[in-house]
Amino acid sequence: MGRVSLTEASAALSEASEVMAGLVSRFGPPRFGPKPAVGERFEILSREIAYQQLAGKAAGAIWGRVREQAPEWAPGAVLALGEEPLRGAGLSGAKTRAMLDLAAHCEQGSLDLARLGRMSDQEVIDQLSQVWGIGTWTAHMFLIFSLRRLDVWPVGDFGVRKGYCLAHGWTEAPSAEELEPLGDQFRPYRSVAAWYCWRATEI
Repeated sequence: MGRVSLTEASAALSEASEVMAGLVSRFGPPRFGPKPAVGERFEILSREIAYQQLAGKAAGAIWGRVREQAPEWAPGAVLALGEEPLRGAGLSGAKTRAMLDLAAHCEQGSLDLARLGRMSDQEVIDQLSQVWGIGTWTAHMFLIFSLRRLDVWPVGDFGVRKGYCLAHGWTEAPSAEELEPLGDQFRPYRSVAAWYCWRATEI
């Protein structure tokens, strides 16, 4: 996501939807920060596992304790830690298994994180889904925030569904299935539309 692309995206979303135009006016151009380096991908995926199904503050506290377990957060170092320190830091059994399985796939070479940037969105989802405990939501977050793909519509994220609901003045958030076709109007910038939906929850 380059600066020009994001500017173009917000302008296009404003034209596509009056509601989105209001969000763009309120929050300005989308802000995603610098694109993470390839070498950061393993740590980013580990963090996303820690954050699954948790509120940001609680997840951040747990991830902070987990991250302290190894000075260098790399697949070999995580495998060397084993289960006990990860559980002791606050990870559930399922998330501990997922993090160790991610490390094992990377260490064995069955998941090459450096190659993901050259794959299609669906290929990235398929590759990441090899890992126990990584599903579509985690893959979508990785596509948006690590690979900076512009047209990902993470309907499995409750924040996106809630934000869409609030922005439109609805009383009930749509289901993932209901929200899926509603994103078509935002192509090819659905990732940016999702960013504005997240912002809508802050209003």
